[in-house]
Amino acid sequence: MALKKGQEVELDIIDAAFKGKGLAKVDGLAVFVPGTTPGDKVKARIIKKKKKHREAKLLEILEPSPHRIEPKCRHAKVCGGCSWQHIPYAKQLEFKTQQVRDHIERIGHLDGNIVKDGIGADQEFYYRNKMEYSISSRRWLTEEEIRSDEYVDDSAFAAGLHAPGRFDKILNLKECHLQVPESFQILDFVRSWCIEHDVEPYDTLENTGFMRHVMIRNSHHTDDFMVNLVTYQDDQKLMESMKDALLEKFPFITTIVNNVNDTKSPTAEGRYQKVLHGPGFIVDKIGAFSFKIHPNAFFQTNTAQAEKLYEVARNYAALEDGDIVYDLYCGVGTLSLFMSGPAKHVVGIELVDVAVENAKFNAKENGVENVSFIKGDMKDVFTQDVVDEYGAPNVLITDPPRAGMHPDVVERLCELKVPRLVYVSCNSSTMARDLKELNSVYEIEEVQPVDMFPQTYHIEAVAKLRLRG
Repeated sequence: MALKKGQEVELDIIDAAFKGKGLAKVDGLAVFVPGTTPGDKVKARIIKKKKKHREAKLLEILEPSPHRIEPKCRHAKVCGGCSWQHIPYAKQLEFKTQQVRDHIERIGHLDGNIVKDGIGADQEFYYRNKMEYSISSRRWLTEEEIRSDEYVDDSAFAAGLHAPGRFDKILNLKECHLQVPESFQILDFVRSWCIEHDVEPYDTLENTGFMRHVMIRNSHHTDDFMVNLVTYQDDQKLMESMKDALLEKFPFITTIVNNVNDTKSPTAEGRYQKVLHGPGFIVDKIGAFSFKIHPNAFFQTNTAQAEKLYEVARNYAALEDGDIVYDLYCGVGTLSLFMSGPAKHVVGIELVDVAVENAKFNAKENGVENVSFIKGDMKDVFTQDVVDEYGAPNVLITDPPRAGMHPDVVERLCELKVPRLVYVSCNSSTMARDLKELNSVYEIEEVQPVDMFPQTYHIEAVAKLRLRG
């Protein structure tokens, strides 16, 4: 069967593939179908023809898998936020672990038995400490509206999440179960208040309107609660009125900030910001360390699971008194501080200016003096001069972005021959690629998946490496 573009076919989904897509095989040819789960029999339409596989759109579930459940959220089938709500959480974790194992075997050419069972989250829903909702003058239409023969107006004060693959249209949410329930209640209130007071939503194409985003952050270990209102214009009188209305309805809010983004950039980070209520930040903890989290600062999105992830990394590091630790891609220094206890010194290296400044601030706020942070590109900064200044590391932690480590960094690690190496990853495929290269110098003893994002296909992993004798 040639499986041409536009062709409709019946498929048996046999496995869960990368990025959460269901996998079917037709005469040995892989077909990937989003929104499916192993055990489903489906009707699908081929939408992309690739040399070695096909991609298809789900049209109908002919026979549901025994693993399939009814999603908690009405938007699950069209929203990109929770692509696996139709799968029980225990199965999600099983599929994610197998995904890591597959990458370790197929890309890393390593024994899949080194991959342990994934560490699941205690909370399947309401686990995020940050949600960034977008606002637009155009809403995403439902399947029924798209199929309608009549004209359907897509103009609206739409507040929610971007429709998958669209920068200009917003899925107008009626519910969301990723952050605490108060998060969606605040979004819903802001939307209603703006409509009532004739506040215009931002139009991405025309660059007109007022409201652009509502970003909400809450602390896991404290009662702090932040609302960050991102606007296209600076209107102090209007924002004071909105602030007063929010505090009257939600008195538990501890700080309200207005970020003014008067540029065409779609980011929720304003060109400048004003604190409307409270201190302008919230405070949360990871382990014994406290962090002031400002509106646009990075912080691990799932605090409880971040602590589990860091515990695994610290156990794999097997820290001893007097150890010198290097933390590559250190971000705002959360893991550096978490590792600082018995270490003689921790050296964090990071490319982003503001992250380095935040890391130094976090160290000072926590009274941690045995850490230093260096700004620069890893492949350029991680040199012999740095080693000469701070000492040769006994332990090295690397937590690279999704693209993995630059080949020059991998080569440098092989040259350094650090006794203990811990690799923290948000992308097990690029981690497996790097581990394949490191395997010539290091023995990869163990890989521990940790689920930071239930209801999605994403999975973190931590690898334990030891220098070969």
